Amino acid sequence: MSPQRLGFFTRLVRTDASEDAATVYGQALEQIALAERLGYETAWVAQHHLDAQEGGLPSPFVFLAHAAALNSRIRLGTAIVTLALEDPIRVAEDAAVLDVLSGGRLELGFGAGGSKHAFELFGLAGADRQQVYADKLARVTDALAGRPLTGERELNPPARQLRNRLWQATFSPGGARRAGLAGDGLLLSKAQPRDPAAPDAPLWEIQQALVDAYLDALPSGVEPRIGASRGVFVADSHDEAAALAEQGAVRFLELVRRNGGIDTAETVAEVLRDSVVGTPDEVVEQLSADVALRHSTDFIVQVHPVDPGHEATLRSIELIATKVAPRLGWAGPAVRGKGIHA
Repeated sequence: MSPQRLGFFTRLVRTDASEDAATVYGQALEQIALAERLGYETAWVAQHHLDAQEGGLPSPFVFLAHAAALNSRIRLGTAIVTLALEDPIRVAEDAAVLDVLSGGRLELGFGAGGSKHAFELFGLAGADRQQVYADKLARVTDALAGRPLTGERELNPPARQLRNRLWQATFSPGGARRAGLAGDGLLLSKAQPRDPAAPDAPLWEIQQALVDAYLDALPSGVEPRIGASRGVFVADSHDEAAALAEQGAVRFLELVRRNGGIDTAETVAEVLRDSVVGTPDEVVEQLSADVALRHSTDFIVQVHPVDPGHEATLRSIELIATKVAPRLGWAGPAVRGKGIHA
């Protein structure tokens, strides 16, 4: 199995204090439009609350509805909706409406994650995140599958096809097994918590256990869907890529120290440990060694945590589609059956 689809992911991060939400959202829409023109098959957004430097989009369905109206082909995904903080029926309703408006182009990704302040915001500071997530995931899955919600009444509009486009994000083999048993897609992160005994283990090596657990649990006859998100920033020169990457890493460290959370990086090198940064030649060489990517059906690129600014991001999107992905075997949406590592 090799990646068949190339995706672009954005957290809609504000990297400059002078940028307002309209600027950030407009730039993200421009990036998605460019990705569609270059042949990317998917565009993904993340959900975050309160802190625009962590991620600027609290309402992904609203944003993606606008993106769907502006673009006719590219598929649109959530990576992720922080389901533990949401009403699962309202999520199902919003997702169903978006899927109708987009012509069935929604890819619906869920996760239990979220920053400490987000859980405090929604009154869930002391909650068992995984249990809350599991309960709400079961509820939203039932709704999308067309099961009765109250009496004999089902979700409106119906979204039974969308049920087959659910994805789950996780850092653990147990979470990957849950996604596999449900027949959902598996979303692998651009970074992964490290075992203190093996702090320098490559990302793909850590994530292989998740891939194995997912594939082992997948019901017979269900096609695997594995989305490997990778932090990839490509520039025309090594020096440009390195300088922008260092600036972004310093900015990200400040955010981590302020917010806490799952990221435990303390140095620029640790921030960039799982990122692929450089010229097209350098990036191709690094990605060719990523074993987990070879097991994936979807290769999803993002510039975070580098976040080099809008113009550099546009150039990276272009270089990935024209100079990197084709050399890894990607042929674009018009040709099927040839994976990125073919």
